[in-house]
Amino acid sequence: MPLNIKSLARRFARPDTSVAAGILVSRLAGLDPGYMYGIIGSAIMTGMVSILLLKKFRIKSFTGEPIIIPVKKFHWGNVAGGLLFGLGWAITGACPGPLFAQIGGGFAIVIFTLLSAIAGTWVYGLLRTKLPH
Repeated sequence: MPLNIKSLARRFARPDTSVAAGILVSRLAGLDPGYMYGIIGSAIMTGMVSILLLKKFRIKSFTGEPIIIPVKKFHWGNVAGGLLFGLGWAITGACPGPLFAQIGGGFAIVIFTLLSAIAGTWVYGLLRTKLPH
């Protein structure tokens, strides 16, 4: 199936809630879901190997400074926040980047998604001092 850039751009700007099932990305690229999970899995493995190599060989930045990757303590709040973020992403079919593309594509209803994202950020700002970090 040849890649049609114009069709791909139209589909990318269209709001679609099939993201919850992982269908949207595979449909956009014309790929089956198994292949997409392979791509995501290889990205995770690449990140893991890269961090391992950075730590093992103590690789420095381009400016010669040491790259320090702090150890972070596990917190269930991260899991809950990630699930809440993912749920909102799945329901709206939009992450922050395509959100603006959808608005620019003429899907005015997506403005409510943008306002909800702004409201969520504002609420977090209010509650930040009361949340465990």
